[in-house]
Amino acid sequence: MKRGLSVLVMLFVVACLSLTGQSARKYIRAGEDFVRNGMLEDAIEQFSRAIDEVPSSADGYVRRARAYELAGNYGLAYDDYKRANNFLPDDTGILFNLARMCNSQGGAGKATQEEKTRFYSEAVDHMQKAISAEFRNGKFYTEKVVSLIGMELWDRALGTSDTALQLRDDAVNYYHQGLIYQKKGDDNTARRQLEKAVTKDKSFATARLELARVLIRQGDVNSALGQCNMVIQQDSKNVEAYLTRAMVYEAKLDYPSAINDVSTAILLEPASQEHYITRGTCYQKFNQHVAAVADFTRALALDQYRPEVYLMRARSYEEMHDFEKAADDYTRVVAMNETGSAARKLLTEANDRLFAINRENNSPEIFIETPDIVEGGHIELGFDRKTVMVTGKVSDRSLLAEFSINNIPVTYEGKGTIPFAAEVEIPSDETLRIVARDVYDNEKVLTYRIRRTEVDPPEIKILAPYLIGDDMLVIDSVAATIDIEGKVMDQNLIRSVKIENISAQFSQDNLNPSFIARGIDVRNSDKVTILVEDKYGNRTIRDYALNRNGTTISASNPMGNTLVVFIENSDYQNFAALQGPVKDANLITGVLEDSYQVLPIRRLSNQTKQQMEKFFSIELRDEVRAKQIKSLVIWFAGHGKFINDVGYWIPVDARRDEEFTYFSLNTLKASMETYMNYLTHVLVITDACESGPSFYQAMRTELKPRNCADWRATQFKSSQIFSSAGYELAVDDSQFTRTFASTLKGNPNTCISIEEIVLQVTRAVIQNNQQRPRFGKITGLKDEDGTFFFVKK
Repeated sequence: MKRGLSVLVMLFVVACLSLTGQSARKYIRAGEDFVRNGMLEDAIEQFSRAIDEVPSSADGYVRRARAYELAGNYGLAYDDYKRANNFLPDDTGILFNLARMCNSQGGAGKATQEEKTRFYSEAVDHMQKAISAEFRNGKFYTEKVVSLIGMELWDRALGTSDTALQLRDDAVNYYHQGLIYQKKGDDNTARRQLEKAVTKDKSFATARLELARVLIRQGDVNSALGQCNMVIQQDSKNVEAYLTRAMVYEAKLDYPSAINDVSTAILLEPASQEHYITRGTCYQKFNQHVAAVADFTRALALDQYRPEVYLMRARSYEEMHDFEKAADDYTRVVAMNETGSAARKLLTEANDRLFAINRENNSPEIFIETPDIVEGGHIELGFDRKTVMVTGKVSDRSLLAEFSINNIPVTYEGKGTIPFAAEVEIPSDETLRIVARDVYDNEKVLTYRIRRTEVDPPEIKILAPYLIGDDMLVIDSVAATIDIEGKVMDQNLIRSVKIENISAQFSQDNLNPSFIARGIDVRNSDKVTILVEDKYGNRTIRDYALNRNGTTISASNPMGNTLVVFIENSDYQNFAALQGPVKDANLITGVLEDSYQVLPIRRLSNQTKQQMEKFFSIELRDEVRAKQIKSLVIWFAGHGKFINDVGYWIPVDARRDEEFTYFSLNTLKASMETYMNYLTHVLVITDACESGPSFYQAMRTELKPRNCADWRATQFKSSQIFSSAGYELAVDDSQFTRTFASTLKGNPNTCISIEEIVLQVTRAVIQNNQQRPRFGKITGLKDEDGTFFFVKK
């Protein structure tokens, strides 16, 4: 009974396969009928159905590839030949067609140099494999020559071409040799081989036009003209023939005829940018600059990123004496600033012409803002002043060649109206000499004498908040910002009053003015600094301690309000799903909320890239401000990547091998910079991947013991990162997290520093034969050698 059942199953399977094969052949026949009738889209659809029926058959892919090729879609044809090659890797016909598509892709006008190299190299590999199987097949050598020419390997191409000629004495192989000999600088041999090519095939237009170009270089323009005329007689719509004949006419200095031929090419191919450039160049040589500008403008409308076209149009504008438009075009070339020797040559030429066009005779203008210039061109300074801060603006249409004060260069940027600031030593002759000279040697010189005045610094009197003694302000214990009011006593007018870099409001026209500064941020400060300067530069700088009624630093938690953010990415769309992040979050959350002084932990699950960017740049910023967060922990558990020295966290919607879909740790740092002023401590923990040198600076010395009773450690800023470093794709059993949690749980003290946790985690990870974690400071964020403590309840 069982044997009979097995036979029935086998017969059923065979019947299904037979029906599938018949169905596929039906679609193949329908597709071939559509190809014969020129209905290529319908043919492709039928071949696709055949492939769906029998996806493991190379025949469907080959037929669809030919249809794609006939439709001019060489990229998709290449893909299908590639798939067919996977099923029949030794089929020489498929190898030949695949090499042809590689050569078509490499020879495409928009192919980059990297793409050209890759496609031509692949074609050579395919042809070499085919030649190994059929070494007497001449067409394989011919196709290999095409690849070698594309790679500009002229000697190898010539050797392979010789072999191709021995096997196939035809026009194409002679044409290839004509191309190769031209590149090797042998126009005489190139001419002979091209003549053989057109003798073998009198309708071979490409070879005949190549022969015409060789004849032009040799000065035989009449023979070249004859070759072009023969092609045009055979095909009156051959664009390349008209363009080549235009070259002949140009060599004969017959510009009208050359322009007529290029115009015919434009009628046949109106969307070609190069045709307009060619005709514009002919107009330019024929001194028809208005027409030349029109053609260059049409060319730029098709592609505006062509610096050489702007340069050519600028030359015609100059000939038309429209120097303003010429200067605009030269400026565009300079702004493009592309790399490469050809681009540098264009840039140099543009700069030279721009320099000549912009020549002017006006001297620079210098405007002094500080110090004040009094009657008679004097600067008043106190007797004790050895330097003076000079600020102002220098203005000129042209670039400055020199800007100096007392022969010392002053730093400035740009051109036009440029602000400057310089601390200048006062010389023995008590004179300031300011010189501005532009690149056209137009010069402006200002000379000022120093007049000495009193040197008494201003006196500061605080009116509010309440002042204890001489230097202690009493403020509310929970104050985030304060207003400071006071008065300045001085025998001279006051120039500025600044409190923590905020300019206070006061009257600059009154002696002994009152001042007020509102909204001074004191959330992470234990003092404020007030700087007052009078008009002669005499300064008073005073620090005032902040007395918060004894509650400036909490005795129970010196870390202040502590927020922990835990990102747990598990349900990935394009990466392996994880169970570990949820377990890690539960483990860490339980320990911290049960035993340590932290706010309710923010847990964010399965974050997309957009959600992560929004959270760190906006939501977290607002929460830090609203809750007056002093200490922040950011923990990420999920997949990570480490690419080009940059660490990435992988959002759940990230796509494999598409770097721009990942969340860069540099983006995290840029977001945090906007609210670092509100924080004292930042600790980033990443159990995903190494963070990278652009994000953190590794500790160069051994970790030192830290104590939360040390006010410097808790009240000085810290910006730290601790990374598991050993993985890119995460694992579900994290030794890193388990040891981190057990260290917190087993801590017998009132607090534990991140350094102690790092030592414990590192020891456990290394014993488990995993890569050493990384710990260091976050590059670019302020760190004053404070550190992070977890403080017990």
